[in-house]
Amino acid sequence: MTRPIDRLLAIMERLRSPGGCPWDRAQSFATIAPYTIEEAYEVADAIERDDLAGLKDELGDLLFQVVFHAAIAREAGAFDFDAVAEAIAAKLERRHPHVFGGEPVAGVLQQTDAWERIKAAERDAAAGGPASLVDGVPLALPALARTHKLGRRAARAGFDFPDAASAAGKVREELAEVLDADARERERPERIAEEVGDLLFAAANLARKLGVEPEAALRAANAKFERRIRRMERFAADQDTALAALGLDAQEALWNRAKREE
Repeated sequence: MTRPIDRLLAIMERLRSPGGCPWDRAQSFATIAPYTIEEAYEVADAIERDDLAGLKDELGDLLFQVVFHAAIAREAGAFDFDAVAEAIAAKLERRHPHVFGGEPVAGVLQQTDAWERIKAAERDAAAGGPASLVDGVPLALPALARTHKLGRRAARAGFDFPDAASAAGKVREELAEVLDADARERERPERIAEEVGDLLFAAANLARKLGVEPEAALRAANAKFERRIRRMERFAADQDTALAALGLDAQEALWNRAKREE
């Protein structure tokens, strides 16, 4: 009986072969990459919605992205799907010596520290010497997630705020600089943008010190804002009007009502 993964690999090969799908044949690593990122987000979205049926479909779409990239690499003579699977299997065994190598581990925190040490050693080996703390942090990560990761890397070398209160102080400092730039340098929007970036970076570091994933926290805040706006629109419709037709004070009243009714 043909395994589903073998069937999928065969379908991919046929799509990319002469006489296959013109669109699939025209793709490259670069053109497929945005779809790969999109599918990863759709997996996360299904998880957040607790949609297990949707999650199954989205995981399949994401797996197809892996198969697609592997097919392009195989055609280029670089590697194939089996090599991808072998590489991740070897990596998992290497990074779990407490499971596959008999090394003891006291708990989650010790295991996490060991994981990071192993990853750092891998980066050093790839660099042919000591790698930078910030090597290997993907540029394609969402900016907040990348800030979180950069901050964690720097913290491993001791370059970090001593506590959340100190990180909060940095947020206040950066906010003051944003307001100062807005007051003094409106003719230089790039300067204001730079200060806003520093403020967002400081806020992400505060989240990290509080043990909060900033990307997840902002997604939740977005969902809350969207939920409240929809509720405000319903309240306005009950008054036979549109939200945009109301003044700011009336909109604020609906916002507060939406908050109370959550």
